[in-house]
Amino acid sequence: MKCIVLDSNHPDGISLVDLKEPVPGRQELKIKIKAAALNHRDQWCRQGKYPNLKDGIILGSDGSGTVVEAGKGVDPNWIGKEVLINPANNWGNNPSAQGADFSILGMPNHGTLAEYICVKMDRVHEKPSHLDDFQAAALPLAGLTAFRALVYQGNLNKEDKVLVTGFGGGVAQMAVQIALSSGAKVSVSSGEHWKLEKALEMGVGAGYNYKADWINEAKTADRGFDLIIDSAMGNTLNDLIEVARPGGRIVVYGATLGNPGEIDARKIFWKQLTIQGSTMGSDLDFKKMLEWVALHKIIPLVDEVFSLENAVAAFDKMKNSQQLGKLVLKID
Repeated sequence: MKCIVLDSNHPDGISLVDLKEPVPGRQELKIKIKAAALNHRDQWCRQGKYPNLKDGIILGSDGSGTVVEAGKGVDPNWIGKEVLINPANNWGNNPSAQGADFSILGMPNHGTLAEYICVKMDRVHEKPSHLDDFQAAALPLAGLTAFRALVYQGNLNKEDKVLVTGFGGGVAQMAVQIALSSGAKVSVSSGEHWKLEKALEMGVGAGYNYKADWINEAKTADRGFDLIIDSAMGNTLNDLIEVARPGGRIVVYGATLGNPGEIDARKIFWKQLTIQGSTMGSDLDFKKMLEWVALHKIIPLVDEVFSLENAVAAFDKMKNSQQLGKLVLKID
C-alpha cells in the first residue's frame, strides 16, 4: 500500500513509500482510508519538533473510510460501514486528564496517511451521515479538541460571550461552529483580513485583527469575554487576561508562540480568572462531540484536497499558515 512516512533523511522530511498492508489483530478493524486530514503535529513531526520521533512511521491522526476486514472478537457486521477514527488512545479512567499511557495516532504508531490502517474497534465510529469523506476526515482531532476545550473545560453556555483566537486553523474553526450552535455570541481574532471576513460570513459577531490595536476595540465593542479559547499563549496571554471579563475562563489548548514572559498576575486574581489547559479529550468527550455535530449538522471547513502524491504541497501550505480549515489528502 502507498503511504506517507516520516523520513528525516529526505529533503522534504517525509516520503511516499510502499509498505505491506496491515492485517487486523484481535479486537481490530481494517479500514480502507478514503480521506485523511493533516494536523499541525504532522508538520511538527516533519520538522523534528515532536517528541519520540521514529523514521518510517506513517503519519496522520485523522481518517475516514470503509471497514473491509474484522479481526477476531469483532462483530463482522462492521464490514462495509463508513467510519471515522478516534485518534486519542489510552486516555485512562480519569475524566479530568489523560493517563501516562495516552498517545495520539500517527506517532509513535502508524497513522492514517495510508491506503489501509488497522485500529482497535473501540477507536472506530460510524461516520455522521451528513458529512462526506473529506469532511469526516477533518473532524476527529479538531472536533474533539475544540469540544473539550469549550464544553468540558470551558463550561460553555448560551449566555457567554466567547472569543476564539487564531481563526483559520482546524480546531479554531470547529470551536467557532460549536460555540455558535450553542447560542453563544462569538468573536474571533486573526492576523488575516480574509479569514476574519469568512468568520463573519459564518455568523460571528466581530472579528479582530491581532496585528492592530484590537484590545481596546474588543473592550469597547464586546466589553470583554466570558470564555476565551486560545492556542497561541506566548506574550499574548496578557492580552487575553486584559479582555477577559471578571470571573472569565481562558482555556488554552496549544502554545504556538511558546511560553509567556512576564504575566500580569494581579489581574488574574483581582478579576478572579480561571486559566485552564486542555488536550484532546476522553472517549466520552469524543462520543458527545459526535452527537453534537450530528444534532447541529456541523460541517468542518475543508480548505483544500490534495492527492497522496502531492502531500508535500499540503504540508507546505500548513507550514505557511495559508489555510482556512483543514487540509485533506484524498487516498484512492
